[in-house]
Parts: sequence; C-alpha cells; structure tokens
Amino acid sequence: MTQTESVPTGAEAASPGTGQAAPQRQTLILSAVLLAIFVVPTSISGTGVALPYIGADIDASLVPLQWVVNAFNVAFACLTLAWGSIADIIGRVRAFTIGAALYAVASLVSVFAADVYVLDAARALAGIGGAAIFACGAALLSTVFEGPARGRAFALFGTVAGLGVSFGPSLSGLLIETAGWRWVFALHAVVLGLVLLTVPAMSKSVTETRNPDARIDVPGTALFVVAMLLLTTGIAQGSQWGWASPGVLGLFAGTVVALIAFAAVEKRHPHPMLDLGAVANRRFLALCLVPVAGSFAFVTMLTYLPSYLTAASGYSSGSAGLIMVLLTFPMLVFPLIAAKLVAKGVQAMTIIFVSLVCLVVGVAGLSLFSPDVNIALVALPMLITGAGYALAAGLVDGEALSLIAPERAGMAAGFLNTLRLGSEAIAVAVYGSLLATLLTGRTSDGIAAFPGAGDAATVAGTAAGGNISGPAEAVPAAQRDGFVDFLVDAYDGSFHTVLWVLAATCLVLLAAIALLLRGGKSATPSAS
Repeated sequence: MTQTESVPTGAEAASPGTGQAAPQRQTLILSAVLLAIFVVPTSISGTGVALPYIGADIDASLVPLQWVVNAFNVAFACLTLAWGSIADIIGRVRAFTIGAALYAVASLVSVFAADVYVLDAARALAGIGGAAIFACGAALLSTVFEGPARGRAFALFGTVAGLGVSFGPSLSGLLIETAGWRWVFALHAVVLGLVLLTVPAMSKSVTETRNPDARIDVPGTALFVVAMLLLTTGIAQGSQWGWASPGVLGLFAGTVVALIAFAAVEKRHPHPMLDLGAVANRRFLALCLVPVAGSFAFVTMLTYLPSYLTAASGYSSGSAGLIMVLLTFPMLVFPLIAAKLVAKGVQAMTIIFVSLVCLVVGVAGLSLFSPDVNIALVALPMLITGAGYALAAGLVDGEALSLIAPERAGMAAGFLNTLRLGSEAIAVAVYGSLLATLLTGRTSDGIAAFPGAGDAATVAGTAAGGNISGPAEAVPAAQRDGFVDFLVDAYDGSFHTVLWVLAATCLVLLAAIALLLRGGKSATPSAS
C-alpha cells in the first residue's frame, strides 16, 4: 500500500488549517492558469486559419502542412492523461511549469521555422506542453480552491477554455492580416512567458499532496498513445479507404487490442497512469462523458458550420464569422450564470442535465438550415446549442474532481480532459469523414452528366472542405451553374444527415449519463 504525503511549498502563504493559498495568491494562481488555458484551445481552433499563409511562405506541400494542425492535436490527445498522472508524482506546480515552458519554447521555434518539418516537430512539442497545461491547470485549481470558490474558479476555467475555442479563428485571422502568420505563435510565446513569471509565487503558495514513491507508468503511457493514434488514424481514413476496408478495420481492431492491453497493464501496475477504480466510480465516469456530448454537438458545428455557410449558403467568410457569434456568444455568460445558480442552491446536476438537453434540442434544431434560410430562423437553435455547451463548461470539472482524493486530482483531471479533447478530435474527424462519405454517395450517380468534373470521391472531398467552386472550374462554362446547384443540393442533404447523426449521438450520451448517475452514489473523495 502506497503512502501519500503533503508537501508544503509555502506554509507562510497558506490559510490556517486548510493548506490553501491566501486569497491574493489564489487570484494570482487563477490568473496564471486561465492565461495558459486560453492559449491551448486558441491554438487548437485557430492554427488552421494560418495554413494557406504558412504554405505560401515556406513552400510547404499539402500533407506536411496539414500536420501543423494534426501534430498538435494528436500529441495533445495522447498525452493529457499521462500528464495528469505525472502531476500526481512530481507535483502540479512543477508539471504545469514544465508544460508552459515546453509550449513557450515550441512557439518560439514555430516563429522562426523556415522548414515545414521543423514547424511540424515544434507543433508536436507544443501539443505535449498543452496537454500538461490543461491537465495540471485543472488539478491546480482543484488543489487551491474549495467550496463556492472552487465553483467560481472552474466556471472561469470553462469560460476561458470555451472562449479560446470559439474566438481562436478570429484572433488568428486578425493577427495574420495585421502582422503575419508567425505572430500567431509569437503571441502564444509572449502569453506563456508571462505565465512563467508567476511560477515562483505559485510554488510558495501551494501545499501539494502527492505520492513520493510513485513512478511514471511507461508501458501504460505507451499503450494508450498507440491506441489513440490507431483510433484517430482509422477515423480519418474511413472516407478515403472505405469504412469496411481491411486497413480501416485493422486500425480499429488494433485500437481494441491496445486498449485491452492497456487495461491489463493498469490493473497490475503498482502506480498506474489511470486508476481504474476511479473510472469504476459511476458518478465520476458520467461527469466525464458530459464534455463528449459537447464535442459532438458544439465543437463539430464550430468547426464545420462556417463551411456550410460559405459553400451552401454563399456567405462571405466575414459574414459567416459574424453569424457564428450566435453559437459562441453563450460562452461569454452561461458558465458564470451556472456558477451563480449553484451558489444560490440549484443542484449542479440539474444544470448539467439542462445543458445536455439543450445540446440535443439545439443540434436537431439546426436541421432548419437550408441554402437560402433566413438566419433569424436558425438563431435560436444556434444559441441553444451554444448554451448547452457553455452551461456545463467548468461546472462539470469541479463536480468530477470533487469525487476524487486530492492526491489523485492530476490523474482525474487528465482523464477528464483526455475525454474532452480526445472526443473533440474524434468528433471532428467523424464529422468530416462521414460528410465526405455521404457526399461521395450523393454525387456518384449524377456526376457523369458533367464532363471534366472528375471522380465523385475527389469532388466530394473538395466539397466537404467547403470548396464547391473549385470542382466547378473544371466543368464547361455552360454547365457550371447547374453543377454548382447539383453540389449544393448534395452538400445540403449530406449536412442534414450528419446533423441527425450528431443529435442521436448526444441523445445516446444523455441516456448513458442518466443511467450511470442513477446507479452511482454521491461518493466522497477516495484514494486509489
């Protein structure tokens, strides 16, 4: 049986009997964590905007250019859980500091990169640092705050993370237009440099509880990384190779084998990366599934609805961006509203269930979209979808981590954020792959009527990315208008089918969460 110990790193700054930082130090720690947290989702959603400019500037081909985004996302999804466990071993402040430093260095390398492969490597390093920031930042807040203060802190955590995702593309676009693409990464380095300046004060303010005898779970980490790589690759290649192709089925089978091996290793490892006992806590698992519903309903729309607005409805990029404010505006207010309601006595789980219902209703309501729809008609479902994501943002983190013993807070935060960010990557990949598959089916029968258009799979892949005018240029001028109408109809029909799949997915998750909570108890925090 392992022993845990409290490691005082600043007794003079702690409140008597609680081990928590004094209020002024709490504010400093919260500010530092929120600054770092804002950078990570901003990078996730905003870097893609810079790809055309990066490609033109450093003469990068398409595949390595895509890895400017993919390298970050894959590294982030694979290592968030590992960093949570590492934080429990070496301390949250130290792990958070290492993550922020890695991200800052990687951003500086990105600023000066003259070769796309150097940029890809730097982005992978930034993903490793980002995983540490997210997992260890949440664990830090759980350590430093308690009671209503913890609820407010996690409400701000959720608000800032949501704002980063929501406004990352706009912020990146503004920087690119005014200063160039390198300033997207320069801003990250500057912000994280400011965060690192607060580390000495943080170290003196936090009394940590950790297991000094624990060791990093190398085999468990390796197996989990392999499983995530196989899964994300299989989903991404589904539309290109075919969902029933030997390659895709082999990748999914490999994922299952890797996860089974991972579970077997974790059961026997003296200091596992993932405490399977915590996952067996039905209430904790249910809360960890809430962000997954948000990924399928909100993050997919945040990523792909602008493409629909420009491709199917003919809006300019600027107009589409303004319309998207209807989806992102709730992030400004609803996390804090949720925290105030909880402070006034409203049950947190009531708010979380309302958020899940909003996600289902909102995504189903988005089926009102059509190429010539009046935006006033779809404004309400867009706001409802955004509110569904925003109400649970932050609130679910505080509720989930309150069920886990303090010395395992890093692991718990890592697991929660692995499901959150991993599901975002998977949901976006599923959406894009499913849309391309449906488009291929809808265009294959009629594309022969348009000479020069190319094969259905190529046209569908281009259209799925929001570019309908590109394939139309290869068609004789007399047929271009008809071809564009044909593609718009195919895109619109495929989009609506995907929407119903997303709504059904959220409904299934709502039912699963309700069943888990029905059988789970409001358990007190327990050690591994």
